[in-house]
Amino acid sequence: MKSVCVQGLGFVGAAMAIAVSSIRNDDGSPVYDVTGIDLPTEEGRARIAAVDACRFPFETTDGLLGKAAAAASVAGNLRATDDPDAMADADVVIVDINLDVDRSADVPRVDLAAFRQAVRTIGERIRPGALVLIETTVPPGTCEKVVTPVLQLAFEERGLDPDDILLAHSFERVMPGREYLRSITHYWRVYAGRTQEASDACEAFLTRLIDTEAYPLTRLDSLVASETAKVMENSYRAANIAFVEEWARFAEAAGFDLFQVIDAIRLRPTHNNIRQPGFGVGGYCLTKDPFLAGIGARDLIGCRDLSFPFSEQAVQVNEDMPLVSLERLQTLLGGTLEGKRILVMGVTYRQDVADTRYSPSETFVKEAQRRGGEILACDPLIDHWPELEMKVLEGPPPADSVDGVVFAVPHEGFRMFNLVAWLEAGQPAILDANNVLTRDQRAAAVDAGCIFASIGRGRA
Repeated sequence: MKSVCVQGLGFVGAAMAIAVSSIRNDDGSPVYDVTGIDLPTEEGRARIAAVDACRFPFETTDGLLGKAAAAASVAGNLRATDDPDAMADADVVIVDINLDVDRSADVPRVDLAAFRQAVRTIGERIRPGALVLIETTVPPGTCEKVVTPVLQLAFEERGLDPDDILLAHSFERVMPGREYLRSITHYWRVYAGRTQEASDACEAFLTRLIDTEAYPLTRLDSLVASETAKVMENSYRAANIAFVEEWARFAEAAGFDLFQVIDAIRLRPTHNNIRQPGFGVGGYCLTKDPFLAGIGARDLIGCRDLSFPFSEQAVQVNEDMPLVSLERLQTLLGGTLEGKRILVMGVTYRQDVADTRYSPSETFVKEAQRRGGEILACDPLIDHWPELEMKVLEGPPPADSVDGVVFAVPHEGFRMFNLVAWLEAGQPAILDANNVLTRDQRAAAVDAGCIFASIGRGRA
């Protein structure tokens, strides 16, 4: 059985480890023996303990992840550790570690120190001919200018041929939610290798992991092209979302439903991926990836005269979106939040995902509190909000105990919520900030006598 190590057991790496452990031969036996590796920190050891026990270390609405982990427990081909020496016998090492953008200075930067050390840890241990697969989203040029020389230097220090390294890049498109696992095994992949041999090795591995008959692989000519594909597609999505924002303000002012307009536009095949108005953009990708092209061009490729104004401005527009909802709610509440009790329905960054990283709800809550509002948070997927150290309610309190409600995240549970019954106790002002409520729910709020508004709609 071949050996695979996954470096980094976060939201991507832990799911990847389980996905790889699920690959089976025709006779049902596992193809790979999988080891997940994380740091010996409190957070890292908690993830290690979960994966080592064949459990997914995060809350998820995808039942298939749990079943796949349980199957690995039976097969005995999934474990985790904080010992990087586990890489020594690996046939494949997959890199799934975080790479943050520092925006504290005038020019965004990426601190590659920890990333370099992680790559060096690999180079100091792997055997010649092992495939190193970078899934981390990186500034274009990172594999060529950072990863390759670090690996080669480590090999030279070990007396090994520095060219005997198979390096490839294939960015993850993991989508947490109800199809978490399938977003790895049943989705298109782009990849490239440093050499023809590396590309072939990467293709062979991905072909075992992914249903490539239904979701064919795309091989690009260079590592920098693969790196750019990830950054560009996320920048496009961020810009698409930001573009819709100005039209949402127009719809609200002119008194029509922009969601109807967008549905009509989407009938045209060339425009079927236009986004829609919402509460904001969160998560780990769209909030930072549009900066990576400029960082790569400037710091790695040496093109200091290049800029990416559309991509970077989109991030700022999207960051400001929760404040638009806050202003709208403040207007509904008579022009002030002072002393108002506000219920935020949904604090994760995305529907049906138990992840609060860079959640737009955080921006909303901090500013609402600064303006004197008292905040209650409700989310069916979590009971504690770590970024704000706040208790999160599983269900809403009585309607007569709050002054205003903002529906921020379209969790399935909110769309099934019996709003009529809840409003029997009171009539708070309600803002549907993310197309959460159904037409019937919106009508019920108006019929109950609530002051009601929707982002992107000029009427309920």
